[in-house]
This record gives sequence, structure tokens and C-alpha cells, in this order.
Amino acid sequence: MKFNTKTIHGGQHHEKVTGSVMPPIFQTSTFAQTSPGKPIGDYKYSRVGNPTRATLEEALASIENGTRALAFSSGLAATDSVMKILKSGDEVIAMDDLYGGIYRMFTEVYQNFGIKFHFVDMTDLVKLESLINKNTKLVWVETPTNPLMKIADIAEVAKITKKYKLLFAVDNTFATPYLQKPLDLGADIVMHSATKYLGGHSDVIAGALIVKDKELGEKLHFAQFATGGTLGPMDSYLILRGIKTLHLRVQRHSENGATVANFLDKHPLVKRVYYPGLESHPHYEIANKQMHGGYGGMVTFTFNSGKMEDAVKFLEKVKIFTLAESLGGVESLANHPATMTHASVPAEKRAEIGITDDLVRLSVGIEDIDDLLQDLQQALEK
Repeated sequence: MKFNTKTIHGGQHHEKVTGSVMPPIFQTSTFAQTSPGKPIGDYKYSRVGNPTRATLEEALASIENGTRALAFSSGLAATDSVMKILKSGDEVIAMDDLYGGIYRMFTEVYQNFGIKFHFVDMTDLVKLESLINKNTKLVWVETPTNPLMKIADIAEVAKITKKYKLLFAVDNTFATPYLQKPLDLGADIVMHSATKYLGGHSDVIAGALIVKDKELGEKLHFAQFATGGTLGPMDSYLILRGIKTLHLRVQRHSENGATVANFLDKHPLVKRVYYPGLESHPHYEIANKQMHGGYGGMVTFTFNSGKMEDAVKFLEKVKIFTLAESLGGVESLANHPATMTHASVPAEKRAEIGITDDLVRLSVGIEDIDDLLQDLQQALEK
């Protein structure tokens, strides 16, 4: 079954009792039992398992080519469960450019529990390997990264993690499984903030983990139900509904994203555009190797002036692009990472990795491209 069919049918079945084409929303916290420990069906309590969530998890496993998926209350809850299979004294090597909320979790929560984190540019494989020691247990990668759109070579990183028998997790939120399949390239865990492209309509908060190894899947499931980060049935239904149009939406996001990137790349007020589909992108060849069907809808850029006020002026003038956090919905959004999504990253760290005060991140939606370009043009006018 090919991907475009998997989004609609993969891992999904008609409901057994009524034949319902769409899965019912089993809005229940618990399930009846005929005798202690003998439930009528396969479920006992919705934190441990729910039929609507199970249907979503089967669909997620299908589109990422995994064997087990888990649906969470947010992308951070999904990441949290990965951290909970580690212990004090373990070390994690993470991408230097990553979502501010995950950076905050690593440095302000789990570092306090004795887990040590190293942040490194994963495009430098020599540097990555030099940080590995007997305590290293996990390598955490975003690709493309948020917000600088760096591309890590998943297959090459996987060679290193397999050599040292480390867990390798990839945040695939920006690319989605339509464009990139980390498990096929050697990753052990795929994480999604399903709030974004998987849901696709800015109306639900959710997260996901997908794996191929069944034992690893069991460990993550235990961490999930034991600490309570599960996704509710209504939200599970909304993500499942979103997945059914994922291929159509991401195709249009990618088409519009490429056009916007090229427009900005030629604009006299723009200094630099970060988009893996531009030949000028330093990791363009890697993107071509591991991303298929496009390069996504995320575009980041800076101004020739280097001034924050130019970024703020632009963000205040956009009309079709909405100034808001998040990304991946059908509507176009604009964001100022330094004061919004990455405000939790210390200023000196932002400066070190290149998140400047004049940096703007666009989540290019699926509107008519002419309207989007006109909006950008008028917002960039002096």
C-alpha cells in the first residue's frame, strides 16, 4: 500500500459492530468487566488503552512504517516519555537548534534529575561522535530544525548510533512522513508534535511516538500509561481525521513554501532565507537524499538591516499570515522565534546558534499562492 492510500486506509478498519466507516469516539474513562480482571472486550481503563486512540496509533504506525505507535497529549508529553526511560547519570546528545520547549525540558527539568545534555550541530558528524562516552544513551535530532532549517543526515547519524548501540530519536514534525521516513533511514524512535501537520487544522494539541522495535515500544508505553500523558478520544479522532488529508495538504504546503522561499530570496530587503529546497541551502544535497515529494512549508528569513524593529514591523503588517505561535495548520502563520517559540532559550544560546532578533519564521499554509505573495510584498514595503 502506497503512502497516499495509507493515510486513508493504513492500519484502519471499519468499526466491528456497526460497520462505521469512520471510527467512533469512545468517550469513556472505563470499561465494564464480567469478573474482576476480565473485561468484556480488550480495554479496561482509557489511560491504558482506548479504542479511538488505538485506531489512531495503528494509523500512525502505518504511515511511519513502524510496528508500534503511541498517541500523547502533546509533543512535549511524547518527548517526556522518551526521557523517562533514561536514568540519572545518563547522557543525551541533542541538536543545537531545536524547539524551545524541548530545550527547556532538557535543561530545566531533566538536567535537574541528573541527566546530562550536550547540544551540538548534528551536521558535524565528527563533533557528534567525539561527544559519545560510556554514559551516552540517546541521540536526539530535529531535521529540518526549528527555526533554522538545518538538515541532519539521518542515515549517517544512524550509522554512528548503531556503532555505539545508542538510541536514536528523530523529531519529524516539520517534514512529516509524507516527505521523510526516519525509521527507514535507521532511527529507533520518531516523535511528532501532532498538533502541527498531522492534525493540520490548528484545533487540537497532541503528540506521537512511533518505533519498529516491539520491546522499545513496550518500554515507552509503560512510561506513558504509568505517568498519564495519554491522548483523549476526541483529540485522537481529530488527529486521525487530519491524517486522512495529510498527503494533499503537505503537497500544497511544500509547493507554496518553495514559491515563498524563492520570492523572499530575491527580495531586496531580505538578507538570508533558510529553506532546504533552495540550492543555496548548505544542506541541500542531504535534503534531496532523504526528503521526497518536496521540502515542506516552513520558511525562515532575516533582514538586511539586522534590526528587530524591521521584523516586528513586518509581523504587525501581515494580513493573511496570522501572527501566532505553532505551525502546520492550513492557514499561514508568522512567528518571531526570539520572543515567542524560542524565548525560553537563553539569549546567548540563541545568538550562538544563529536565532537573531530579526529572524522571522513562516508556516506557509495552503491558501492561494498569489494572495500569500501579495501579503508578503505589502508587509515588506517600507
